[in-house]
Amino acid sequence: MTKLANFFTELMRRYLPDPFVFAIVLTLLTMVLAVVVEGKIPTGVIHDWGKGFWSLLAFTTQMAVILAMGYVLATAPITDRLLNKIVDKVHQPKTAIIVATLVGCIGSYLNWGFGLVIGGIIAKKLALRVKGVHYPLIIAAAYSGFTMYGLGLSASIPVLISTKGHPMEGQMGVVPLSETIFSAPMLVTSLVVLITLPLLNAWLHPKQGEPVTEVDPAIDQAEQKSGPSGSSLLDTGTIAHKLNNNRIISLLIGVCGIVYVVGHFFGGGTLDLNIINFIILFLGIIVLGTPIAYVEKLNEGVKTIGGIILQFPFYAGIMAIMAASGLVTTISQVFVDVSTAQSLPFWGLLSSFLINFFAPSGGGHWVVQGPFMIDAAKTLGGSIPHTAMSVMLGNAWNDLVQPFWILPALALSKLKLKDVMGYTVIMAIWIGVVYMAAILAASYL
Repeated sequence: MTKLANFFTELMRRYLPDPFVFAIVLTLLTMVLAVVVEGKIPTGVIHDWGKGFWSLLAFTTQMAVILAMGYVLATAPITDRLLNKIVDKVHQPKTAIIVATLVGCIGSYLNWGFGLVIGGIIAKKLALRVKGVHYPLIIAAAYSGFTMYGLGLSASIPVLISTKGHPMEGQMGVVPLSETIFSAPMLVTSLVVLITLPLLNAWLHPKQGEPVTEVDPAIDQAEQKSGPSGSSLLDTGTIAHKLNNNRIISLLIGVCGIVYVVGHFFGGGTLDLNIINFIILFLGIIVLGTPIAYVEKLNEGVKTIGGIILQFPFYAGIMAIMAASGLVTTISQVFVDVSTAQSLPFWGLLSSFLINFFAPSGGGHWVVQGPFMIDAAKTLGGSIPHTAMSVMLGNAWNDLVQPFWILPALALSKLKLKDVMGYTVIMAIWIGVVYMAAILAASYL
């Protein structure tokens, strides 16, 4: 296993560019495919790309908000104390890998933005505290838990199609979560991932006597020196300072937020990205205690999402080319042509994995692939919930090797993509086996 990990790590080191370069190359490749495969005119393809470049601006903002506010919750004092208690009980490198994976998995199951951040944070804490931990592996292990988001409470496609008035309601109706993420096959799949992925990641750790790259303590020292802005320490006798540090203000607005959320759900409201962001925002305000503490912690979080904000429009442009040129239909059709009612979700999983390289967003991904897959399910008499979940799991599986969502983890760890991707490739191989088995079992049993 060590030789396999070293092989993929060296492969990534030699050939994998920076994530932004990857996005640019993928853009150019998509343009070429639209011209060569679909016979589109180059100027027309560029027009579609530019027209769609900002088409997901609102969605980009939602993604940025959920990550930045997830950072606030993941680094709040109450969370930090809990993580420190966990870290204090860990003394062996392999145990540290398991714990980092579990925290990443559970956090991502609850909320993908929260999980992305808290996994990276505890991985870094463990690397600093437990001697002999291979730093690139523990960061990759924590990130691997992100795949659980496709099975969890913030899984974008199941949450979307369970909401009344969703864009495809006329085509497929409303699909309750009990038929997707809370169905028996998906709950069993979640349990299998939660048990096996940490064990696989621990197995990847270099054995005693093999080279280990430990975390540089200077990284943590530099962050502690930079610290918060310190604005709350200035002019301590002023009214402005008292208002900035007033706990009652935070508590009152936080309670208002909670009252709204409770009323929303009692009134028949559903769980969507906006309500998720609303919950994270006001919960964060409450746990941080004061307005200025929230602002300072949020400013820290914003530093980790620069890559997301930069690259998301490029992927929006890629999705626009895929949709306008018909590439999504062509790719999906190849798989649908060999499908039956039972095998459609399996081929949907594989096609979703491929398409996610070009559209690494569950919601955006569903916009371009969803209509075609649901039409196929209706034509073949296949299961609509299973087909939708196959697209979701293909997305979550591919995220382990698509370098977009790992950007916050890289920002937190100060590592490069080539340092960790060799490990996530191996993790993706195993997750692919699990997801394929789950989809086939759900379809045929």
